[in-house]
Amino acid sequence: MPGDPPEVPVEPRDASTIALLRDGDHGLEVFLLHRVAGMAFAGGMTVFPGGGVDLRDADADLAWAGPPPSWWAQRFRCTEDEARELVCAAVRETFEECGVLLAGPTADTVVADTSGYGPARAALVARELSFSDFLAREQLVLRADLVRPWSNWITPPEEPRRYDTRFFVAALPEGQIADGVTTEASDVSWQTPSEAVADWQSGLRGLLPPTWVTLMEIDEHDTVTSALAAEREIVAVVPRVRRDGDVLRVVLPGDPLYPGAAGHLDGQPGDRLELP
Repeated sequence: MPGDPPEVPVEPRDASTIALLRDGDHGLEVFLLHRVAGMAFAGGMTVFPGGGVDLRDADADLAWAGPPPSWWAQRFRCTEDEARELVCAAVRETFEECGVLLAGPTADTVVADTSGYGPARAALVARELSFSDFLAREQLVLRADLVRPWSNWITPPEEPRRYDTRFFVAALPEGQIADGVTTEASDVSWQTPSEAVADWQSGLRGLLPPTWVTLMEIDEHDTVTSALAAEREIVAVVPRVRRDGDVLRVVLPGDPLYPGAAGHLDGQPGDRLELP
């Protein structure tokens, strides 16, 4: 059971996550990592690649292709510096956690094989190398045009660890392979969104509310092209929870029950978490 909520809300840390997509034999598929159970945040949960912003990433001089930081700032309702950091964090974390690199030698190309960047990937994970320095050293251009904004979720103020996370979607580049070479995950998989949600509902996997909501939203699209073309209004969402016996129901803004719902997920053995 989680500890008591902090008396003073913790300031949420900026973070980014990418739902990496591909067209599979049975429809649109998404890449998922099953986090190691002992991790401080979301231990044992199934998640998309992602993590916190590293302020060293967003060097204003890094080579950048696609919508400028001003475009991203408008979508995510933040400053241009923050927008640059968020996009860089999304691309860096995806490379660190599954070896997929959304960058290329030129503004209209993307690397087809990332295996040669193994040492740099390890150095990025160890924070011995910044992402901007990595791109500059390898003469690579960050392909901001290969990612699309999806949503913004903020951890409730009652939680001891809080993140202001921007969600992105991106297609797996041709020739690249998403792997499970990360100490943060016990295993990885490609699944259709409906399969991933079904595994959660049956108790095989754990999903946090932002993950299963995102999976359900992506499941509305039949192809990667359709998902990437979605025009979405990005509004910050702070989920809350309403207890109904042994059922925990996630309540989202706009629900009449939202004002009276709790922000702290006080899970107990036998509890079930249900969709709103």
